[in-house]
Amino acid sequence: MENETPTIFEWMGGRPVLRRLLKKFYAKVEVDEMLAPLFKHMPPDHHEHVAMWFEEVLGGEPLYTEERGGFKNMIKMHRGRAIKPEQRDRWVELMMETVEEVDLPQDPEFRAAFVGYIEFGSRRALSNSQPGAPMPTRETILKWGWGVAPPGTP
Repeated sequence: MENETPTIFEWMGGRPVLRRLLKKFYAKVEVDEMLAPLFKHMPPDHHEHVAMWFEEVLGGEPLYTEERGGFKNMIKMHRGRAIKPEQRDRWVELMMETVEEVDLPQDPEFRAAFVGYIEFGSRRALSNSQPGAPMPTRETILKWGWGVAPPGTP
């Protein structure tokens, strides 16, 4: 029997941990002076949608694709929002603060992989939110693993 490496999603504790992280995180976003205006029109269950996205990206079930429309729908949600670099920075800062509060694994390999995705994903959201941003050519959700993103990933 082979010893399979768990996904990042499994390593962090799976769906309950991920949902707890995002619920706590978005409760902060809702009252954050810089981020609240950006998220004011989000539905109350927005954190659950993001949890579905993260789960799929980090190696869990493809819930976002099956229930929310996949990659193209996520892009559509960010189009035209004109996220500012300082808002992206604040989003990352609050996420990392919340990661500490929900006590995600401390090992350097997990933290490097998770922070890598947070940086990558938030920079893509920033870019895709700008007026006139080109539509990505990728059709599917990128699966984020323990190493770096696959070559040629937009």
